[in-house]
Amino acid sequence: MNNKKKIASTKAGTSAPKTGADQLELRPGQSVELLKELHILTRDGKLNQDSRRKLKQVYHLYQFIEPLLQELRLSHPDLSLVDHGAGKSYLGFILYDLFFKTLEGNAHIYGIETREDLVQKSAELAKRLEFPGMSFLNLSVAESTDSAALPPTVDVVTALHACNTATDDAIDFALKKQAKAIVLVPCCQAEVASVLNRNKGKSLGRTSLTELWRHPLHTREFGSQVTNVLRCLQLEAHGYQVSVTELVGWEHSMKNELIIARYKDLPRKRPAERLQEVLQSLGLEELQTRFFVPA
Repeated sequence: MNNKKKIASTKAGTSAPKTGADQLELRPGQSVELLKELHILTRDGKLNQDSRRKLKQVYHLYQFIEPLLQELRLSHPDLSLVDHGAGKSYLGFILYDLFFKTLEGNAHIYGIETREDLVQKSAELAKRLEFPGMSFLNLSVAESTDSAALPPTVDVVTALHACNTATDDAIDFALKKQAKAIVLVPCCQAEVASVLNRNKGKSLGRTSLTELWRHPLHTREFGSQVTNVLRCLQLEAHGYQVSVTELVGWEHSMKNELIIARYKDLPRKRPAERLQEVLQSLGLEELQTRFFVPA
């Protein structure tokens, strides 16, 4: 069935409906028990509209991440991935179940989350499912950078809907940990918009481009767009190859921009210069430390 199978196993804990609206395609070896624990499937193996959408979203994102993992494991089988703002660790558990659990060696996923109850629940679930290569840390993104509980370097960093500057903290983490790949879905970018708004009076007479953010609604939307542009330039200024696309099917959120960065040791001078030009042109010089680039 094109590398997929229907939920139809008769083994204990792995049965589910085979026909109608409850039918669901799984990948080979995927844990039905995990899908139940994540409330993607009900206890009797059924699927409702909301959970079907969740699984569709996770699969869609996995299609982008899997090629990165396949590429990296060729040179480094002991893959390490750090998921920032992990929440209930939907992404981490699915990645482990579909990819990491079959790897030999010391491949590992770390979930970083500030809510202690979610960290505890995720740790208990990983133990119950016998996923030894998963750890969960009760830390902020910024705190995790200096935590001794994490390795000095990591292969992949993910941050999905890490609000406002938490995405920038995740980028800072990735750069300091020399991550080979970074996957970001930014959310709630308010910092740049607030600086644009604060400096609006000084900028109005300087250039007609200020019309792009003169009205409050435009300030918010333009600020969000500029934030991600600056993030892409920052990553390019550190030698990464950056691509930006849209996560289709994420109807529950307007924040569906996906940024993928691969470290390729590319030339850094031009993106670094462009980053500084954008900051200066928009009156955002005070954010130079936030969007740090090497000298």
